[in-house]
Amino acid sequence: MNQSSLDGSATLLRRLDALYTQVRGIPFFVRLTLFTRILLAAGFIPTGMAKLLGHRFTTISVENPIGAFFEAMYQTGAYWQFLGASQILAGILVLIPSFAHLGAALFLPIMINILVITVALGFTGTPIVTGLMLVAVIYLCAWDYERFRGLLTRKSWPQDLLVPTLRLDRGEIYGFWVFALALLAFFGGTRGFLNPKASLAALGLGFAAGLFTLIRFLTTGRHLRPRVESLR
Repeated sequence: MNQSSLDGSATLLRRLDALYTQVRGIPFFVRLTLFTRILLAAGFIPTGMAKLLGHRFTTISVENPIGAFFEAMYQTGAYWQFLGASQILAGILVLIPSFAHLGAALFLPIMINILVITVALGFTGTPIVTGLMLVAVIYLCAWDYERFRGLLTRKSWPQDLLVPTLRLDRGEIYGFWVFALALLAFFGGTRGFLNPKASLAALGLGFAAGLFTLIRFLTTGRHLRPRVESLR
């Protein structure tokens, strides 16, 4: 590789590093990251639990190619449970700040696989949803770019670029956690783990918690206090 190519690579890397530090310092993206992590966890933990416990994912007839495909996976037994365990693990990891980057990395092959399945089997409209979910996972990986940077280069992080770490106030943190638990309960209800009334009550609680955190953001929470490693 000639010197001009090396210089170009170094310049591109520097721009990526600088862009990353800028985005990490914007309060909106801190909240967007937490919200995205919660949605993925809530969507996959109950579904993964159903698979792990040996339940079917769909009631579509095996006469339909889609139903036949899922029935074939279900009949594998251990593989079906392995899929469920992987989804549960990714969902749990993405909710734990110190391991959220590992959860995002684990979600990446899961979502690519799901997107390919929905496209290959001709799901109507579903590829749009799974495609957006894949974009969300890629965003979460990009949010932890600093942790994955070693895959791109051996160069150490520039000392003149400090990665901001912002914190939410206590009230907003509680709001996000209530929203997460309520959403988990709601999706758990859709998988038969809760009765419909409890599921709807959880949905109402989650909506209230989400509205609370949104109001705090629009009124007093636009500027976050620096520091708190746990939010990275």
